[in-house]
Amino acid sequence: MIQDSSMKFHGTTILAVRRNGKVAVAGDGQVTLNNTVVKHLAKKVRKIYNDKIIVGFAGATADALNLSERLEGKLDRYNGNLTRSAVELARDWRTDRYLRRLEAIMIAVDEKQTYLISGSGDVIEPDEGVIGIGSGGVGAQAAAMALINHTDMDAEKIVEASMKIVATLCIYTNQSVTIETF
Repeated sequence: MIQDSSMKFHGTTILAVRRNGKVAVAGDGQVTLNNTVVKHLAKKVRKIYNDKIIVGFAGATADALNLSERLEGKLDRYNGNLTRSAVELARDWRTDRYLRRLEAIMIAVDEKQTYLISGSGDVIEPDEGVIGIGSGGVGAQAAAMALINHTDMDAEKIVEASMKIVATLCIYTNQSVTIETF
């Protein structure tokens, strides 16, 4: 749900944390339509490509699923190379007339890399191994960074705690959370 060209999405929170060789990606389950909650248990984080890649998405659901399928096609074409597949998807997304209209943003991770992929052609790997997207993304990312710097919690516990924190702040995020890990 893009408000303008600055990629302001609302309606979900996705958080990826990489710590001590482990990675966890979490997404809340709330779906809103205008100002009404219409679903509480949506799954916005899933494993693809023979369970070797975790993706999480924010934005219009049909668009995000389309992009997830396209990423999986790129992974098939490039033998599971996430970097190459993410770059090719972002290039297509930015240049294709149909794809340019898709209103979503995604996080994709494998055992070694974490990427934010957007329709503006961005493929961004976070410096600290933590990235959040969606309406509560900044809050979740801030909570995760605080927990990384002040606790010895593992990646899964950090995303779980961070999502609980952001669910108390963001009206578009609930406490029904899906977590996938490697």
